[in-house]
Amino acid sequence: MNVFSTWPPFAFGFQAPAPTIPHAGAFIRGSFDDSERVVHYKLFVPSAYCGAPMPLVVMLHGCGQDAGDFAIGTGMNALAEEHQVLVLYPEQSAHAHWNKCWNWYDPTHHQRGKGEPAMIAALTRQVAADYAVDSARIAVAGLSSGAAMALILGRTYPDLFNAVGSHSGLAYGSATDAIGAMLAMRDGASKDILARATPSPGVPVIVFHGDADATVHRKNSARVVRQSVDSRAVSTVEEKGESGGRGFTRSIHAGIDGAVLVEQWTVHGAGHAWSGGSVQGSYTDMRGPDASKEMLRFFLKQ
Repeated sequence: MNVFSTWPPFAFGFQAPAPTIPHAGAFIRGSFDDSERVVHYKLFVPSAYCGAPMPLVVMLHGCGQDAGDFAIGTGMNALAEEHQVLVLYPEQSAHAHWNKCWNWYDPTHHQRGKGEPAMIAALTRQVAADYAVDSARIAVAGLSSGAAMALILGRTYPDLFNAVGSHSGLAYGSATDAIGAMLAMRDGASKDILARATPSPGVPVIVFHGDADATVHRKNSARVVRQSVDSRAVSTVEEKGESGGRGFTRSIHAGIDGAVLVEQWTVHGAGHAWSGGSVQGSYTDMRGPDASKEMLRFFLKQ
């Protein structure tokens, strides 16, 4: 008999190597087939991932971007490594939109169980099945068209996403065709159009918008806030400050129970760019408050 086979390895002063966790500390590229189409994505897995449930943030890029560009520009992966959060970056296809914009203005993508919201929700659920994800802490955020789509997801899948981050985006139902989208981006969606949108489900929202944005007018930020607050009784606390060389105004809109409904950041002098982002990515402004840091802080508090 081999006596060593019955003895624990630590009896001789050493331990068996720890099991390897697949993809821990990696930025993985993958694809997902939801039967309607194949969507490519990238997924950041923190090095501390060991199979214990972690929060998940879904990041939706803007027009002309892709997953890698958005990850670099926002710097979200570095924050996710620090706070032990998984980050999923779905990628829009040029076949779905010539400039890789999410089709937020098309009514086909305004409802639960249809179009791009259904596809992104299915991908999110697949990642949550493949990895240990804290189902109570799944948030979605985006820039521009990605922000508009994130807001759609927050309204159509409030059982999946517990918070939304909108940077330079537009409220749900702001347009129903391409011409309407251009008008809403230029002048802000009309109140009549927004009045026809379904009632808000109450998912907390954090909003960033530059008041010098020449692509998506700042009025759209106010529309997002108004829609998210809806008719619920609120109190508003406003503060002004400076960060990264830019001034900002932050407004906290809370419900009658004190719970935060919307946290709104207006970055003074900023254009159509991710506040506090890296110059290595597109549509970023290294000046101003760090939108990624503030969004992640907001998400983890929910």
